[in-house]
Amino acid sequence: MARTIPSAYSPLVEVSEGASLRRHWVQPVVLLAAAAFSAFTVFYLLDHYVTGAKTAEYRGGPARTFFDFSDDHITDAVSQMGAATAVVLGMVITVVSIVVQLSAERYTGVTKMFFKEKTNLFVLAYYVVGCVCGIWLSMSVHSEFVPRATLVAMMVANTVGFVIMAPYFAYVFRFLEPTNIITRVRRDASRVGEQGMVTDGFAPREALQAALLNGMEELTDITSNSISGKDKIIASAAVDALKDLAVSYVRAKDKAQAAWFEIGASIRKNPDFVAMAPRSLSDLERRRTWVEWKVMRQYLGIYNEALTTMRDINYLIAIDTRYIGEAALAIKDGHLLTLTTWFMNSYLRVSLNAKDVRTAYNVLNQYRLLVEAMLRAGEGAAATATVGHLKYYADVSFKMSLPFVSETIAYDVCALVELASQLGLSEEEALLRVFLELDRPGDEGDQARALKGVRKAHVKLATYYLSVGQADKARRIREDMQHEPPALLRTIRDELERVESQDFWEIIDRGENFEYLPPEQKARMREFFSFLEDESKAASAAVAATDGAISATGAA
Repeated sequence: MARTIPSAYSPLVEVSEGASLRRHWVQPVVLLAAAAFSAFTVFYLLDHYVTGAKTAEYRGGPARTFFDFSDDHITDAVSQMGAATAVVLGMVITVVSIVVQLSAERYTGVTKMFFKEKTNLFVLAYYVVGCVCGIWLSMSVHSEFVPRATLVAMMVANTVGFVIMAPYFAYVFRFLEPTNIITRVRRDASRVGEQGMVTDGFAPREALQAALLNGMEELTDITSNSISGKDKIIASAAVDALKDLAVSYVRAKDKAQAAWFEIGASIRKNPDFVAMAPRSLSDLERRRTWVEWKVMRQYLGIYNEALTTMRDINYLIAIDTRYIGEAALAIKDGHLLTLTTWFMNSYLRVSLNAKDVRTAYNVLNQYRLLVEAMLRAGEGAAATATVGHLKYYADVSFKMSLPFVSETIAYDVCALVELASQLGLSEEEALLRVFLELDRPGDEGDQARALKGVRKAHVKLATYYLSVGQADKARRIREDMQHEPPALLRTIRDELERVESQDFWEIIDRGENFEYLPPEQKARMREFFSFLEDESKAASAAVAATDGAISATGAA
């Protein structure tokens, strides 16, 4: 059996239980015991053969002398041995209580988690039993009887109790590391979910639903506390744990009984569910998505909290939401896929309301990757509907004077249309229609700059079509742009001509410059703009002729 050991500075490593036991317990205990035994043996033999004073009656060797428990002095040693065990127990309880209390103030459920762990219960029970046996042993030694076997057993028990103290402290600190707490909460929640999906009884199933819900909220609390404390590593680990919980649940979802997807009374009282309309609750049950909805609802709360304090967490939430959507694609769960896009839309809405352009840009990157996964998985209808959502947010960005967001959406939709063309999907036509509707007229300022950015994306797609021999679709884009002012067209052409590097001059996650055109497309761009310029000149000539006719009529 193997378990995952998380580290804040290294990738997750699979470590077997046996290897962990040897490294953290057997090796330290053996090393400490061997060191103590060796040191005692050296000095005891030195005394026995060199420096120790021997009485006239002495006849035995060192071993016999050591185990000759004389009744005239062994009573004091027995009482001290029992007292030492009690002192060690007191030290262990004191240190553990302080450390657990400090962790419990920061993370919910740590105390319960600590006392559920068998190792903690075993160690504490070991010291308690050792203390009790020490008391009983001290009362069993008499002048007529010395229980030598019991004394040796008690010595061994005391020795073990002392040498495991250091490894146990290390274990406690390791147990209470935030990343290990997160892993344990996620593992327990996953186990509860798997058990609940196959449980028959109504009451046990409802209890398991509540336990799964509590696990999600514990991870959310850890994330919120970490955001407040500016601890990005722990917050990121908790966000990823929610994703791991959701993905593992989605993969096992086909094994669940139908009753598991009924929202029980215990979780209907949860704040996230109690505020929902009855129809919405019924929809969650019918679509079998209440668990995933709860996970992403936690994400939305974290997203709002991190928006102004730790934006990297917002980007991570978008990444993890995409992973959940891809898991839905893998099992052909259309309802969950739709739910995932709804939450992506909600992230965008929150970012736009806050006018946080950079976060919206990062979320859109993950949104586009999710739609690309839809297209590759054959979910063209879902992809088309999602692109319609993107068009809506492009319109919203125009109205909110956030031109860069509108431009980003235009380039993302351009990439999606190209992918649909490469895959030969029938949805390409619908995607192209949405793409051509992204432009909005503007006169000056941000609106004009946004329009120019959208038109650049149009040119980029048109050059792609020309490079793959689909001139008819390029002509449709040309016709859509033919009424643009010649000055704007010249500016767009010149700016695209000047872009030589595929890489942007800042560190970005997308890894490419929006305005870069491959050489074969750039060569086609000149052909595309020659058509536009001819039509623009013709349109200008027609306008001039009309103006001349009007002037002549007026003179007459």
